[in-house]
Amino acid sequence: MISRPSRHCTVELQALPSRIGQVRRIVSAQLRYWHLDPLIDPAALAVTELLTNVHRHAEPDKQCTVEIVLMLDRLTVSVRDHDPRLPCVPECDPMATRGRGLALVASVSQSWGMHARDDGSGKVVWFTLAVPQPAAPAKPPLAAHGAGRTAPPDRTDLSRPAPPAGVRERAPAARSAVSH
Repeated sequence: MISRPSRHCTVELQALPSRIGQVRRIVSAQLRYWHLDPLIDPAALAVTELLTNVHRHAEPDKQCTVEIVLMLDRLTVSVRDHDPRLPCVPECDPMATRGRGLALVASVSQSWGMHARDDGSGKVVWFTLAVPQPAAPAKPPLAAHGAGRTAPPDRTDLSRPAPPAGVRERAPAARSAVSH
């Protein structure tokens, strides 16, 4: 299978409220640059939720890295932080005003997950979005029996009757613009 090389963008930040909005705008601009406008809203929402989790829960610091990777058929956005504790998806009380972030990520993404970093220095939480495929150009309809024949001219001048069947209509003679 031939695949195009991946494209990626990485942003390092401290997950503070002002920086979260800035990263959301960076993600949106990058997707616009890649002509992936349909993915802007779900990606911006999901990355905001992941960064908010870093802001609220990560210890010992709020330092993290957001990585956006565009492959042939999917976009993957991951957030790495220094806290080794993996998040849990709590069962939410319908009246609760918090605790729905990861459920929201799951609902807007194609897939999502988390894993501890290999070196034990934190974790990665990620989500994927399906890349919309460009519409295939419309194919002309299959030629009917007698392909290659030209269709009769469109009769837009209805002031003259159509010629009888089998008789070809002659084009009007060209007139000279020069008077004699």
